[in-house]
Amino acid sequence: MKFVKEEDEKRKDFIFQKNTKTKFGAKFVILVLIILIAVVVASGIFFEFL
Repeated sequence: MKFVKEEDEKRKDFIFQKNTKTKFGAKFVILVLIILIAVVVASGIFFEFL
């Protein structure tokens, strides 16, 4: 099984395909995770000082 499939490859056993949808989705998920981590850290700091 291949992890990343190139756009011009003809195979069905892959996890991610290297195209614009996958790149956008990966960037979106990473951004959401960074925002969630920042919110958890900020709330931890905020509630620690109350």
